[in-house]
Amino acid sequence: MSTQVLLVDDEPGVRESVQAYLEDSGITVDVASHAREAWEKLQKHTPELVISDIMMPQVDGYQFLKQMREDPRFKTLPVLFLTARGMKSDRIQGYDAGVDAYLPKPFDPDELVAIVGRILKRQAETSAPPSTATNLEDIARQIAELRNTIEHGGGIVTTPPPIRIDLTPREQSVLDLVAQGLMNKEIARRLNTSVRNIEKYVSRLFSKTGTNGRTELVRYALEHGLTK
Repeated sequence: MSTQVLLVDDEPGVRESVQAYLEDSGITVDVASHAREAWEKLQKHTPELVISDIMMPQVDGYQFLKQMREDPRFKTLPVLFLTARGMKSDRIQGYDAGVDAYLPKPFDPDELVAIVGRILKRQAETSAPPSTATNLEDIARQIAELRNTIEHGGGIVTTPPPIRIDLTPREQSVLDLVAQGLMNKEIARRLNTSVRNIEKYVSRLFSKTGTNGRTELVRYALEHGLTK
């Protein structure tokens, strides 16, 4: 089985315990004692998730994360910070740098396994080939066809009761553009932000609406009056 997680920590005890917790749950783990060793391993194999400490010698976690995000190969690779630096300012700095999750030490093993499992599941769903669309053009075409069907009264058997979902202004803007059939790169250009930020907004929309794909999200939004 290929490596699912690359664990980077300069403390041997932490490496051993985290590796044991995850492998007991059926997750394969490779370890590195510092960021430079981890970078060398990334050149040979890309895991599905990187778990990194922040306070490490020579190259700290923030620098390591920056190095990954500047490389197109690892720009969207999920990263979890597992660190003793758990202050609010530390977490904000981590999220601003592009970390996907943050778990302060000391941590609960069950929480660690749950977070890692959720990230790996999301990765598997994201990388799986879609059943009804094989590329971005197909997704855009499906959304356009869906809008046309709904606007002309077809495709809906019953009218669902009105629901209320609190969306931020930016989430609403992203949803409206997704409903127009635009992809993340185009939306980022329209809203003058990064593609990564748009990916986060789209993920939040999936979570708030309980949907699992762009076409499903648009159908849900149109049927419930969340967008026009």
